[in-house]
Amino acid sequence: MNLKLVSQTPPKDDVSSIVENEEIIKMFQGFLEVQQVYNAAIKEVSTKLEILNDEFQVRYNHNPIRHIESRLKTAKSIYQKLKRRGFEINTQSAKKNLTDIAGIRVVCCYIDDIYTVADLLLKQKDVVLVTKKDYIKNPKENGYRSLHLVIKIPIYLSDRTELIPVEIQIRTVAMDFWASLEHQLRYKKDNNISQTINAELYECAESIAALDLKMQSIFKQI
Repeated sequence: MNLKLVSQTPPKDDVSSIVENEEIIKMFQGFLEVQQVYNAAIKEVSTKLEILNDEFQVRYNHNPIRHIESRLKTAKSIYQKLKRRGFEINTQSAKKNLTDIAGIRVVCCYIDDIYTVADLLLKQKDVVLVTKKDYIKNPKENGYRSLHLVIKIPIYLSDRTELIPVEIQIRTVAMDFWASLEHQLRYKKDNNISQTINAELYECAESIAALDLKMQSIFKQI
């Protein structure tokens, strides 16, 4: 009986596939570790904001913050954004080139509250301001309004301390209402919205901005 020797070495194509898969697994594992650190940053900033809000309730009988939402980019989303922007796809590249892995949205009652919350947060010694974009005083062309901050805060790990960026959007309830629905409408139509609809959305943004000012004026009179 003739015995046929079966090779235990996979073909070259299979070998390259295995290596490639191992590299992808290692890369995504690295992104998961990045997520853990950035999630810690979200917790730190959220706690700071909650403490400020609680203090205002005790001292001034007013909560400037209506609610706080957070968002952490998935490993897949990090990978896709790096690829889309032409950056190297690894954890160091993600930390260097992306400032929105950790995101927090702060919804306030009134316009003045937005600036109060931002100023108090930025006065804290361990908070470093990276960028500030005021789309309230200078709205975007489509009417979008919000205050955008990118800050860095220290995260203390078992073997090191890292300064982690967090993107913060601070807006009123009215601004959030418009931005959320406007985004939903654009997503529904894949951004293919007519000039007429764009004009109507802009008019809505202007009306909401006027309403914000009116409500703030009423609040100050009470």
